[in-house]
Amino acid sequence: MRQDLNRADHNAKLMRRATYAAVVVAVTLISIKSVAFYLTGSVAMLGTLMDSLLDGAASLLNLVAVSHSLTPADDEHRFGHGKAEALAGLGQSIFIFASAGYIVFEAITRIVNPAPVENSTVGIAVTVAAILITLALVAFQRHVVARTHSLAIEADSTHYRGDLFMNLSVVAALVLSGFFDVHWADPFFGIAIAALIGFSAAQIVFGSYNQLMDHELSEADRERIKAIALSHPEAINIHDLRTRTAGTRSFIQFHLELDSSISLMKAHRISDDVEARIMEAFPDAEVIIHQDPAGVEELTRLQRV
Repeated sequence: MRQDLNRADHNAKLMRRATYAAVVVAVTLISIKSVAFYLTGSVAMLGTLMDSLLDGAASLLNLVAVSHSLTPADDEHRFGHGKAEALAGLGQSIFIFASAGYIVFEAITRIVNPAPVENSTVGIAVTVAAILITLALVAFQRHVVARTHSLAIEADSTHYRGDLFMNLSVVAALVLSGFFDVHWADPFFGIAIAALIGFSAAQIVFGSYNQLMDHELSEADRERIKAIALSHPEAINIHDLRTRTAGTRSFIQFHLELDSSISLMKAHRISDDVEARIMEAFPDAEVIIHQDPAGVEELTRLQRV
């Protein structure tokens, strides 16, 4: 039990550090990209600047949401506050879709009224710096997600992973437009960036929706739970397996069928053993097991007919 508490405390610290790091990186990128856009006038640079502005807003939202989601369960929220992460994910997706639309608008305007990109060298230098900073943040976020399975940190990391591709596109646009006078390259890459942003937002919406609607764990995880429960030598069967996720925590509940002749105390001990085995495989899960005498489900079904 103490080991589980220590792991949960460590994971909470990791999640908070990830949100602080994302905000610091976002402010840094906004600052240097603003200067670069002012000097170059590049639509592709504007696209990545807008994305960083919205990443900053989303990261701030994430910081608040993660802090709230880590608040312990209370009398009014018995299952904790984990779904604040999913709500944050939906909020982030709105920001992201808005930025994609604005970038497309600016790109179409530049296609209709072409304009040369200036000071390409400055823009390229700033973009390379942005790539290095973003790589460091993404590496840290991936470490945190691997340890905590946080949807909010995963959503934030999705933004910044997309930024890596966007920044590479910006470099290509600046080189083609600034050095080879290929003026269509800048708005073209701007539209490509917008499409990538929109795709990332759709993924976040899907994940957030599933969590808010109490979507079941994957079929592989459900089969793993069944296998673990039935691996106990005195477990006969399980039924009514229900699973869901809220933030970093999973909730697993099912009916465990046991020999009807055993004592309540023994049934309780078996249930505790099965619960411990499942929690070893799913350390961030809350497991609820109801003991049933074997065959009771079939008997109940026949009585209803």
